Parts: sequence; structure tokens; C-alpha cells
Amino acid sequence: MNELRRKLLKGGSAAALLAPWIGTGLLLPGRVLAAEWNKTAFTALNVGEALKAWGAANAAESRDIVIIAPEIAENGAKVEIDVTCQVPATRSIAVFADRNPMPLCAAIDFSGGALPYCRVQIKLAESTRVRAVIKGADGKTYVAFREIKVTLGGCGG
Repeated sequence: MNELRRKLLKGGSAAALLAPWIGTGLLLPGRVLAAEWNKTAFTALNVGEALKAWGAANAAESRDIVIIAPEIAENGAKVEIDVTCQVPATRSIAVFADRNPMPLCAAIDFSGGALPYCRVQIKLAESTRVRAVIKGADGKTYVAFREIKVTLGGCGG
């Protein structure tokens, strides 16, 4: 009983200390942490439209991008993909699945000096080619591909 009371008092006092900051607008983490959402790219219905909306329609293939993913995914509802990039000054990584109903699966932006690496879990509707697209600081885009065979679809399959 005393332990529950202590937790309640600690939580209440922390909220009371932060309330004036939140009320004045000085503590707004949503504005600092959230990036703009590219609705056009994420809601595109084919990979060509998604690449164009993300600004990577003419991406050059690069060996500096490594996609680590299973060759055969037993369940398309959860496929783990690692993307590592050696392209200098990488600003963002996006993962596209060509045959998904909405091909853009993930887009990660990096600030200066961050290690360009990401691990994402995506859903795959069927066997498809997955591509990782990299945007460099110079505005150039690079791409790498990986074929993944799915035995059980994850997008309603």
C-alpha cells in the first residue's frame, strides 16, 4: 500500500513541476522531435509514384549500401531488415517494397554526424524486391536491392 502511495506522489509532483512549462509552451517536444510526414510518398499505390514523391526517381545503384534481410521470410507480417550505408554525409534512408499495396515502408532522417544505419520490421504482402534508397547531403540519391521470398503474406494474405 505504501509503495503505491509513493509512486503516486512522485508522479504527481513531477507533473506539477512540468505543468507551468507545458502551459507556457516552452516544453513542446513534438515540434523538436517530429519530422515532416511525406503523405504523398507514404500513400502512393505503386513504387514509381512513391519514389517520385520521395525525390528518388533517378537513383543510382550503389555498392556502398548493404541490405541484410532473410532470403526467405516464413511470415510476411514481420520481416526484419537492416540497412547500413557507407555513402558520405547520408541524410536519410527509405525502404520500399515493390509489390506492397503502399510501397514506402519506412523513411528515416539523420542529423549531421549520425551513423547511417537502421533496422526496420516491415510487412510484405508477397515475394518482392525490397530497395533501400539513400539521400546524401549533396542531394544525390543511391539505391540497393534485395529479393525476399515470402511464404505467408503479411498484408492480409
